[in-house]
Amino acid sequence: MGSFLDKSEVTDRVVSVVKNFQKIDPTKVTSNAHFQKDLGLDSLDTVEVVMALEEEFGFEIPDNEADKISTISHAVEFIASHPQAK
Repeated sequence: MGSFLDKSEVTDRVVSVVKNFQKIDPTKVTSNAHFQKDLGLDSLDTVEVVMALEEEFGFEIPDNEADKISTISHAVEFIASHPQAK
């Protein structure tokens, strides 16, 4: 387990990536925000956010997992538990 990223660090980085996404109001981004309900993203926007997260953490998120990522907390859970995340 020691090789995984610290969850609070992952949360900070995910929130930062999402806040930098051009279609999002940064004041609405919280660690529990839902991409569609809270941030107003459509499915294409969500895909772009996931791609930005892949870039930030240096690994590819498989499509079947990316499809399930709909909240910041879920993104954090997935990334924090992924051995390839940097």
